[in-house]
Amino acid sequence: MTELKLPSLDYAALAPILIMLGVALLGVLVEAFIPRRSRHLVQLTLALLAVLAALTMVVLNVDDRMLTAGQAIAVDGPTLFLQGAILVLAAMALLLIGDRAVERGGAFVAQAAVTAESADDRQQAEGRNGLTEVYPLTTFAIGGMLIFVAANDLLTMFIALEVFSLPLYLLCALARRRRLLSQEAAMKYFLLGAYASAFFLFGVALIYGFTAGTPDRGAGVDFATINAAVNDSPASPLLLFAGMALLAIGLLFKAAAAPFHVWTPDVYQGAPTPVTAFMAACTKVAAFGALLRVFHVAFASAAWDFTPVLGAVAVLTMLVGAVLAVTQTDIKRLLAYSSIANAGYLLVGVLSPGKNGLSGTMFYLVAYGFSVLAAFAVVTLVRDSDGEATHLSRWAGLGKRSPFYAGLFTFILLAFAGIPLTSGFTSKFAIFGPALEGGQAWLVIAGVLTSMVLAFPYLRVVVMMWLSEPGESTPTVTVPGGLTSAALMIGVVATLVLGVAPAPLLDLAAGAAEFVR
Repeated sequence: MTELKLPSLDYAALAPILIMLGVALLGVLVEAFIPRRSRHLVQLTLALLAVLAALTMVVLNVDDRMLTAGQAIAVDGPTLFLQGAILVLAAMALLLIGDRAVERGGAFVAQAAVTAESADDRQQAEGRNGLTEVYPLTTFAIGGMLIFVAANDLLTMFIALEVFSLPLYLLCALARRRRLLSQEAAMKYFLLGAYASAFFLFGVALIYGFTAGTPDRGAGVDFATINAAVNDSPASPLLLFAGMALLAIGLLFKAAAAPFHVWTPDVYQGAPTPVTAFMAACTKVAAFGALLRVFHVAFASAAWDFTPVLGAVAVLTMLVGAVLAVTQTDIKRLLAYSSIANAGYLLVGVLSPGKNGLSGTMFYLVAYGFSVLAAFAVVTLVRDSDGEATHLSRWAGLGKRSPFYAGLFTFILLAFAGIPLTSGFTSKFAIFGPALEGGQAWLVIAGVLTSMVLAFPYLRVVVMMWLSEPGESTPTVTVPGGLTSAALMIGVVATLVLGVAPAPLLDLAAGAAEFVR
């Protein structure tokens, strides 16, 4: 009888994940036992303390390089850098989620089961305190993202994918206002996400079949076995190519890359704006962290095969994001297509060979995360009696109505456009430089051309805010609460600092750009 041997666990290395998932479970108990009037403060405090504690453990683990939990979790430079990025950006998103000063009762529905557009729905929209279940849902999502970027085998990655996706499907449906739009967005995200997860799981099955018969190894879906099988497996390479394609569909869906991007504009528009900000920053870090590990570790030996295909996807993504952004009339949909275009730029970094491409991609993820969180923080402030005024025509003359916040938003848009002295310029330089050195000039040319196209919708918003006269329909900018102010200022300052003095973060990313294999 074979003795069952449990895998060894390095609890210190796993601490950031365990903290976030443990506090998520504690948040469920808070919902059951803490009086309703106290839940908001308790839940927000718990979530922020959990993020701070997890970030502290990431810093303490900075020199760790290991495989743990039966080689299912890799703790290395990219893992720790990306986990730290997720936690910092998630803390900013939690500030937006927790603010109840901008809108009385917060951005979330007071009772999820209330029928949309009914009298009860209109009553709850007038200021009853929003759901506090959003906090354990958010902490579960953060915990799943931390596992996602650390996963060293495909099954662990799939489980992490579901752990952070399912809470996001729910969070997208909980907007206080425009409930039907919010619920429609959540349903689209859920259905398309389910298809993407199915593709991913089918790809895992094909890759498992491809690894069978590899000399000196049994079949498996850990990345070391897959990498060995790419070189030595006697199985048909069709299994490898089909498996890679299906895995890529699942990952590119989360990254919002074309042609798997169709959910993005509707979900960004319909979800509560703090949740949109959370997804735009943290989900993108998680998705590209997984893409980097899968294609730089598991399939590194097949780079010659997948680079042309992913390169074509990158060019298509940049084109779709840039061209369709020009046609948008809603600021949240404009930022959604901007996110799609940025996914294309990030794919250029994924395909860049060597450590410079990896470090540039990680830097870009952090810089973009700060900027996009600040952008959505401003969007939450431009309001009228019906809530957020997101139609671009409503922003005409905003610079004269509220020059300070219009100035901040202008600066963020210039960063998105890649203007020098902003993080957008340095991050694009960090991406395109290694790609050019690695012989990917065609991707760099596509990136530069689409960046020029994408600058037009950004500048159109700037011109509209500053050169148009405010009309009767021009909304006011609500005075932000302390939490939103903190998130906005952190994002703007980070966008400026990473444009003027990016060296410390670039050096940190360069030092972390090596996978444990």
